Amino acid sequence: MTLHKSLAAAVALAVLIPGAALAHHGWSSYDAEKTLTVSGPLTDVAWRNPHGEAKISHAGKTWAVVLAPVARMEARGLTQAMISNGKPVKLVGYPRKDGVLEMRIERITVDGKTVELR
Repeated sequence: MTLHKSLAAAVALAVLIPGAALAHHGWSSYDAEKTLTVSGPLTDVAWRNPHGEAKISHAGKTWAVVLAPVARMEARGLTQAMISNGKPVKLVGYPRKDGVLEMRIERITVDGKTVELR
């Protein structure tokens, strides 16, 4: 009976993990028809994988900002020091379709330098 339960658990994990990965990386939840351009200081900057994150105030609300993976940002010339907390930036990206205050960033301009993230 224990072997049967272990096998069932292994099968469940094998089925669920790929779905979770796809759900996390699916960009279809963002509205590419509605480009947002937001300027201001970043807060809560997290330089990590699977992608960087931050927050920014826009229209009186705090938006979650989804950046690119660290390796891609660094390869394109964006460093952690460039987007530290309080650093003013200009972001261009897409809002979520479901109304959650989150935007996926396509490009970031900081200190006069524009970096394409996608």
